[in-house]
Amino acid sequence: MRGVTRFSNYVICANIIIDPESHGGRCGLFPAPAVTEPEGAKGDGEREGFWDGVAGDGLRRTGHLRAVRGSLLFLLLLLSDLLLCKSVASLPICPSGAVNCQVSLRDLFDRAVILSHYIHNLSSEMFNEFDKRYAQGRGFITKAINSCHTSSLSTPEDKEQAQQIHHEDLLNVILRVLRSWNDPLYHLVTEVRGLHEAPDAILSRAIEIEEQNRRLLEGMEKIVHQVHPGVRENEVYSVWSGLPSLQMADEDSRLFAFYNLLHCLRRDSHKIDSYLKLLKCRIVYDSNC
Repeated sequence: MRGVTRFSNYVICANIIIDPESHGGRCGLFPAPAVTEPEGAKGDGEREGFWDGVAGDGLRRTGHLRAVRGSLLFLLLLLSDLLLCKSVASLPICPSGAVNCQVSLRDLFDRAVILSHYIHNLSSEMFNEFDKRYAQGRGFITKAINSCHTSSLSTPEDKEQAQQIHHEDLLNVILRVLRSWNDPLYHLVTEVRGLHEAPDAILSRAIEIEEQNRRLLEGMEKIVHQVHPGVRENEVYSVWSGLPSLQMADEDSRLFAFYNLLHCLRRDSHKIDSYLKLLKCRIVYDSNC
């Protein structure tokens, strides 16, 4: 079974919020499935749909995401995502059950940009929720600067630096950063359950980000194989060793470890989102955008 999240009469589909009454219950990019909240892991075959274009097997919710209703941020996202849904309405969908369905490079980039933006939004919301609930008055921000496990990776710091890097190298940078987050995101989901009165707004986003980070990595590998067919990229990434910090008995130290990890996640998800938009413009539109 597939799951989506409803806010009042709206459906979130691949971070696109639609009104089922005016759009027939469907997002232009993916169909809106029945409203369910599934439990349990998904098989590899289910995760392929977002990138292979199989109708109905697109970006799925893990069934735990329940954002805070009524906030100004949600209203702003609602308006922007309604416009985004219209912009992707023409993207092709492969027939259900299609064999060897090929998705164009442009469509892969479109979906990767949507997904990276979605992950960055979730990571920002999760960080803000944690900061509000656990970090007020503790001075964590002054200690969190330049202490990310991915700092060992050479990444452009801004758009100007990124524009100077060859697209093949920038694609590899994205792969390395995404791979560097596989392990910490897995443990984040486990350890955040142990936080005192951990709000569902944090846990649900951690679960969702872990799932979608894996999905984005799968999509980026497909993009790399299309841009450079036959080239095998070494699986280079930065090793994370922060699990003991998330399990420390001292509450202040443990909370800072969570704060720092979420701060780094927000930073890196923003970088990936920016790099992908630049690459899409450069590769798909020959920099004419």
